[in-house]
Amino acid sequence: QVKVVESGGGVALPGGSLTLSCAASGNIISISSMAWYRQDPGKQRELVAATTSGGTTSYADSVKGRFTISRDSAKKTVYLQMNSLNSEDTAVYYCNIKARILVGLREIDAWGQGTQVTVSS
Repeated sequence: QVKVVESGGGVALPGGSLTLSCAASGNIISISSMAWYRQDPGKQRELVAATTSGGTTSYADSVKGRFTISRDSAKKTVYLQMNSLNSEDTAVYYCNIKARILVGLREIDAWGQGTQVTVSS
């Protein structure tokens, strides 16, 4: 099966930076997109940033100019560089991949377990 594991969360000061990583493993033939979402308790999960296999990237308006998503296709890994963090960035961050797997050549949607990011002085 496919496994998605995030790392890099933690506590940052306002104005500080953190980098999240997400690695996918398993019987993956190809990955069409990799994305980061975040969710605060009591709120809906929202898309933060995404990148496709063709290199297209997209960002939520709230993080444009501050966050950068990048991927290493060979390592099946996606990163989220977060700069100029503020309290509104506090949330659990989830990694999502859309991939085609070996079993039945199916396309699947896989999520990581989430990593907490807290911005606080």
